[in-house]
Amino acid sequence: MRMTNADRPTSITGEDVGPTARLLARAFGDDPMMCWFFPEEAARPAALVGYFDTLLTRQYLPYGVCERTGHAAAIWVAPQAQEKAVPDEGTIRELAALLGDRAGWFRECVAAAAATAPQEAHWYLALLGTDPAAQGRGQGAALLRAGLARADAAGLPVHLESSKRENLAVYQHFGFEVLEEVRLPADGPTLWTMRRAPGA
Repeated sequence: MRMTNADRPTSITGEDVGPTARLLARAFGDDPMMCWFFPEEAARPAALVGYFDTLLTRQYLPYGVCERTGHAAAIWVAPQAQEKAVPDEGTIRELAALLGDRAGWFRECVAAAAATAPQEAHWYLALLGTDPAAQGRGQGAALLRAGLARADAAGLPVHLESSKRENLAVYQHFGFEVLEEVRLPADGPTLWTMRRAPGA
């Protein structure tokens, strides 16, 4: 399907935070980790909007490379920004009201994910989501290719984590390999860490 200008990657600005948070809430509505963080199905959509709004405002817009199309969004973090882009105590406190009794588990998950972070210089794909109503239009792939091109130009690998098994094959199609399966604390879902070599 031919892409229009509205479907091409553009930078996310402060004015885009609300629409992007709502887009990501729809994209991650059935993600195992998000379902674990927000187990009440009726309350999950609104909680996810608040969750992504907070992360975008406090962490990713200031420190990440944030891009979107009409129906997809991607958040990348360059090597030099990765320490700052990890959810800090202020962010976790803001999220605690949304997470309720899962706030402590969220802290454990942040720590578990940080423990798996590679020591090599790399680009990190923090989030990639497409509105379910627009699946198959190539917008997520366009955002993925744009980020991979930046990493390849720098001669750097790309790392990501996924808690959705069905996504592994998609990333493998783009040259990623599974490095490790991590079982999250408190009977949480499995997290797969993946790496793509430069130019793969």
